[in-house]
Amino acid sequence: MISKMTRYAFILLQGEKEGFIGALQETGLIDITRSEKPVDETSNKLSSEIDLLDGLIRGIENVSVPEGTPEGDTSGGDLVRYAGGSLMAYSDTLDEIKQIEAKRDALAAWGAFNPETLDRLREAGVPIHFHEVRKKAFRPEWADEYALSVIAEEKGRIRFVVAGEDALPGEIAQPEGEIHAVEQELQKAVTHKELIASRLTGLKKRLPELEQRRAEAYARLDLYLAGTAAVPAAEDTIVTYTGYALSSDDEVLREKLDKLGVFYLAEPAKAEDTPPVALKNNRFVRMFEVLTDMYGRPSYDGFDPTPFLSIFFLLFFAMCMGDAGYGLILILVGILLRKVKSFRDTAPLVITLGVATTVVGFFFHTFFSMDISQWAVFEPVERIFLPAKIAGYDGAMVLSLVVGVLHLCLAMIVKTVQATRNHGFLASLGTWGWTLLIVGGVAVGAFALAGVIDASLTKWILIGLGIVSALGIFIFNTPGRNPLLNIGSGLWDTYNTATGLLGDVLSYLRLYALGLAGAMLGYAFNDLGKMVLGDGSSAAGWIGFILIVVVGHTLNIAMCALGAFVHPLRLNFLEFFKNSGYEGNGRNFRPLTNK
Repeated sequence: MISKMTRYAFILLQGEKEGFIGALQETGLIDITRSEKPVDETSNKLSSEIDLLDGLIRGIENVSVPEGTPEGDTSGGDLVRYAGGSLMAYSDTLDEIKQIEAKRDALAAWGAFNPETLDRLREAGVPIHFHEVRKKAFRPEWADEYALSVIAEEKGRIRFVVAGEDALPGEIAQPEGEIHAVEQELQKAVTHKELIASRLTGLKKRLPELEQRRAEAYARLDLYLAGTAAVPAAEDTIVTYTGYALSSDDEVLREKLDKLGVFYLAEPAKAEDTPPVALKNNRFVRMFEVLTDMYGRPSYDGFDPTPFLSIFFLLFFAMCMGDAGYGLILILVGILLRKVKSFRDTAPLVITLGVATTVVGFFFHTFFSMDISQWAVFEPVERIFLPAKIAGYDGAMVLSLVVGVLHLCLAMIVKTVQATRNHGFLASLGTWGWTLLIVGGVAVGAFALAGVIDASLTKWILIGLGIVSALGIFIFNTPGRNPLLNIGSGLWDTYNTATGLLGDVLSYLRLYALGLAGAMLGYAFNDLGKMVLGDGSSAAGWIGFILIVVVGHTLNIAMCALGAFVHPLRLNFLEFFKNSGYEGNGRNFRPLTNK
């Protein structure tokens, strides 16, 4: 539901601006029209400060230090500079250690030698040459012809040195450094890394301070951007502001404004003012507001689609998954996500989707791609299972089409109600005509199939619906306009509706197709597992069975969950929104606050 808004217009002197905005920030109740992007040097500076603090917080949170690292002293100096310097030093030290380790490994391959000794030998006319060749390229007779010493032989390669002026194939440059000196250098770098790691451990304890500074920077930027929304008047001596607040907060807000002694005008917000939009829903529906915001908030004079999304997205998701076992896994995942701070808000939605999937999966009598209707334990309740065939067609396919028709009929009813509310009954007769024809026809057909009304009465009701609908569609779709133009417009609408509506209904077959694909793939993994298991007499067969079933169903759950999220979202965003006339062009209600 869209909450009612009150529009406030404020008039004050230029010198009162900063104190006034600060006071509004304290109330946390009013959305002041503001710039959404940095507008000048000041806001750019504040944005850069926020980015810096955010980067430091994420860097300290994500940096990996060895377990058991003692907590270092971080009390000296500016916290931001100290944190930034520690992160950079830790990263540089890790890179330095990698380079030294690579240098050490290169030297270790040749054993311990003293470079100074080799230099003295070279000065004495006995240079030492280092060689590395493939084992197949090495000739044993070289040892008889040259002063050769094999150092190491590994991975099909031979490293050796030759003393003298003559060099053999595969000569390489003498490794630089001395291994003991490099090991000392490495130990020094590791000690430095441990020191910085202890600082970072201490900084993790001070994350709340950085988060507080980031929140304060956000508040200062929000305050400044709100201040840039001021409209100067009367030769820069008077400033006017426009803001919006929830009508439910009017009494509290006006009491605070009266204490400030500021002049203001308050009136109910109008759609032409394009006020921000705040949604007011119960706890269940509120979980699905994130889906509405993915498409866009409704306009102020529109309708909130979240209640419809909460029901049909949940149902469509469960139908696409279609497996009670997969639903239990989703519930478990949702419970685990509650322990992860960044996913804590998403966890209730995942659990709810899991519960719906479990219920619908049981209705589809499928548990990890096994048909539980064949289990004797479920014989007493098998009547509630979805029939395999309905009127000679696959039961799941028929159910998908029936749900799709109901979804579209609901969308048309919503569109009609909205059109009547916003434009009046006479101006929406064309919409009424289509809704009466399609929704009324579907309702009459359902009653006829159920045997509530006989064939003769059905025929006369449909004829009556057709006549009344035709008047709205072709004659009165735009009152006051030339009837010929109305007829032409009605014919064009008829073509678009007839071609579009059929495609929209068939789009709901994806619910059946995705559920069938997931069930068949899961069945294939079960079948492969049984083939590996055999008669169950060997441990290897059981191990293979468990691996195939666990890995296979894990992959299947991941793929099913992806399809079950995307395609139901598409059915709501395209089919439902198009037929209900929904336009997500509103903006979120963001009251000015110091939090």
